[in-house]
Amino acid sequence: MKEMKKPTDRRKQRGWVIPVLCAAVTLLILKTVLLVGYVPSSSMEPTLHKNSIILGLRLHGELKTGDIIIFRHDGELLVKRIAASGGEEIERNGEMITVPDGCFYVLGDNAADSYDSRYWEEPFVEEEDVVAVVL
Repeated sequence: MKEMKKPTDRRKQRGWVIPVLCAAVTLLILKTVLLVGYVPSSSMEPTLHKNSIILGLRLHGELKTGDIIIFRHDGELLVKRIAASGGEEIERNGEMITVPDGCFYVLGDNAADSYDSRYWEEPFVEEEDVVAVVL
């Protein structure tokens, strides 16, 4: 009877390389390209339902009115639709205001249940606060 060879330590070590490499690549993609998020409220219904999981693209081109963005506001991540971009005018509380360059005025699709630019003391989201565009 032929004796089976035991795997060498190198073979054992190589068995971990592919899973570790896949995990590292996945982590890199999630930190630099994609964002997986959760919608905790109904502020974006009917477009995004409460408790749904969303996927955002961190690498994006020029943002425009109508895009749904994920952004930082007061220490949390929010998801809203861009209602106006820099240079555009929009009515806020009965008064016409101009959105500053490099900023956005955002609204939830469910106006009755959305805490958005209409209610914030500083109503604009700066471009550098945008984390991703919802896919």
